[in-house]
Amino acid sequence: MPENLNLPASEGLIPGIVASDDFSRKSGERDLPLVWQWNHNPQQDYWSLKDKEGYLRLTTDRVDTSFLNTRNTLTQRTVGPESTAITKVDIAGMKEGDYAGLGLLQKNFGFVGAKIENNLKHVVMINGASEKPLEVERIPLEQEVLYLKAVCDFRNRKDTAEFYYSLDGRNWKSIGNELKMSYTLPHFMGYRFALFTYATQEAGGFADFDYFKIEDASTLNRKEK
Repeated sequence: MPENLNLPASEGLIPGIVASDDFSRKSGERDLPLVWQWNHNPQQDYWSLKDKEGYLRLTTDRVDTSFLNTRNTLTQRTVGPESTAITKVDIAGMKEGDYAGLGLLQKNFGFVGAKIENNLKHVVMINGASEKPLEVERIPLEQEVLYLKAVCDFRNRKDTAEFYYSLDGRNWKSIGNELKMSYTLPHFMGYRFALFTYATQEAGGFADFDYFKIEDASTLNRKEK
C-alpha cells in the first residue's frame, strides 16, 4: 500500500465514515447520512426527525429485556486511537421502566443514560461486560434534559471506555466504572457509539436527542493538556 493517496481535502474527522450531527435538515436533504447505521432493520414509524424540529426522536415500539434486544438504536463507529461521543437528550417523554441514553454497542456493552423507576428519574451507568449486566451506579435526576459522554481509549490495545454525565453541558462528572471492551463475533466487528431508548414495562415512551458530537480524542484529556 502507498503511504500517501491523492484524495481531495476534507474537514471531516474521517470523511464518509463518522460525523457529528445536529439532526437539523434542510429541504431535500436525506434524513440520515450514511455515517449512521441502525442496529436492526428500523421500525420506520418509531423514529423521526420531524416530530420535534432539530431533534432525533426515538420511540419504543415494544417491551424489551435489555439494551441488546431493543430496535431503532442508531449507531456510528468508534475510531482510534481515542474517540469521544457527546449527546444531549430530553427525557420528558419517557415512561415508567424506560431507559434512554448513549451506549457502546457490542455483546459486552456499556451505557450511560436516564432511567425511570417508581416515577423517579435517575442517571445510571450499566456495565454489560459480564453475562448479567450490572447497574454500577445511579444518581437521582431532577431535570428533563441530560448531557452524556462516552470516552474510548484504544491506544496500545487498552480498549477501555469511561462514561460521564452533565446537567449543564459544561461540568462533567464520571459515573460508574471502566468498561473493558472485548471483541466478539456474535455482534459487530467493533464497538459502536449508540443512541437508544427502550421500554421494560410499557411501549410508547420516547426520548429526543438534540445532537451527536464525535471527536477523535478525549475532550477531558485535551483540557488536562
